[in-house]
Amino acid sequence: MTPPRKLHIKSYGCQMNVYDAQRMADTLAGEGFVETTEADDADLVILNTCHIREKASEKVYSELGRLRATKEEAARQGRQVRIAVAGCVAQAEGAEIMRRAPVVDIVVGPQSYHHLPQLLARSRAGEPAVETEFPVDDKFSFLPLPKAEAIRARGISAFVTVQEGCDKFCTFCVVPYTRGAEVSRPASKIIDEVKRLADNGVREITLIGQNVNAYHGEGCDGRTWSLGALLTRLADIPGVARLRYSTSHPRDVDDSLIAAHRDLRALMPFVHLPVQSGSDRILAAMNRRHTARDYLKVVERFRTACQDIAFSSDFIVGFPGETASDFSDTLALVAQIGYAAAYSFKYSPRPGTPAAEMRETVSAADMDERLARLQDLIDSQQSAFNRAAIGRIVDVLFERAARNPGQIVGRTAYLQPAHVMAPPDIIGQVKPVRIESLERYSLLGELASTNPAAILSPTGA
Repeated sequence: MTPPRKLHIKSYGCQMNVYDAQRMADTLAGEGFVETTEADDADLVILNTCHIREKASEKVYSELGRLRATKEEAARQGRQVRIAVAGCVAQAEGAEIMRRAPVVDIVVGPQSYHHLPQLLARSRAGEPAVETEFPVDDKFSFLPLPKAEAIRARGISAFVTVQEGCDKFCTFCVVPYTRGAEVSRPASKIIDEVKRLADNGVREITLIGQNVNAYHGEGCDGRTWSLGALLTRLADIPGVARLRYSTSHPRDVDDSLIAAHRDLRALMPFVHLPVQSGSDRILAAMNRRHTARDYLKVVERFRTACQDIAFSSDFIVGFPGETASDFSDTLALVAQIGYAAAYSFKYSPRPGTPAAEMRETVSAADMDERLARLQDLIDSQQSAFNRAAIGRIVDVLFERAARNPGQIVGRTAYLQPAHVMAPPDIIGQVKPVRIESLERYSLLGELASTNPAAILSPTGA
């Protein structure tokens, strides 16, 4: 019997890359590959890359330098290792990767990884194995559903891509160029995938997309469904205890999504809603196509429908032309919203984007100072939000054993880690937990009464 070949995938960046890595593994399982956590043991190594953060491509080339030594050592042992670069850096720099890094055997963009078996065959035959065009076929029609054992091994939470690409063309962002235009999967395909996940122990589903609330897929009734309609259908699937979605754009929050937060018990009251800046002048330069006031109105619509809802966001400081006054507007917006969490970054130019050509740059010193001030404010809000949970009873979905013996860790509706002393048979269950203390960003507590009337949200609703 031929031993299985080993596959190692290293993913960078966003949640969609995590999902894509799992689907690559599912695709290659049909070719006899099993996953390994060690690149040194692998017959095929895939770097699943992200182009969002600064110096993303240089990190890939640095990793390829290390893999070259791995490949050479395997060759000395009489074993052939193939190396593939996938994801957004592959899409943006396919030919350049092959030129700069001859150690690479395969380059495949994020819309083409369903062709990995064919690319492997071409590579073995000594033919070029580069595919970075946007294919006319829908990759999701070709991807196999994950095997039951793979689903169970990945835990009780899962990502499901429902939408890819973006039509917004924010001036700082490469996504429209590396992921293409907005495309939505048919609702029936998503429902089938979620049913399979739920049948194999997944209790929490996070719907993902570059602009997930722009979802406009074909519904089961032949009509176009919105994200709100899709969530409403998924909430009826047995076994699905929690639904989430990410990442949203403020312009695409429609009434059906607001209603879903009002009506669906399974939909968690926590929304990641990037704003990037609180300055209307900078928002216009970013081509965000909304104002700070527009954003605040969207937040108010959510809060009116769901009183215990909380928000996280993304911010860029030091965008070209940002003045001290513009930055003050950002601080003012953060103070007005009160976030449960947020991510802030210094602006860095992405080659090929309009912002990369802007000349009104902000000094490194000003960027550092602004980032520190913004992050201090965000951290203080997150700490206050977490402290508000102490003394309350909150629902926790338990995920796995913690590092401390006897402890089980799960997450609240707001993705806060929560640790309790409990037997492992509660993994996969939602249990009320009385929060007793806070250790950094983790809540510590004990299992509480199952009386529903005793359960309160961290916001006190």
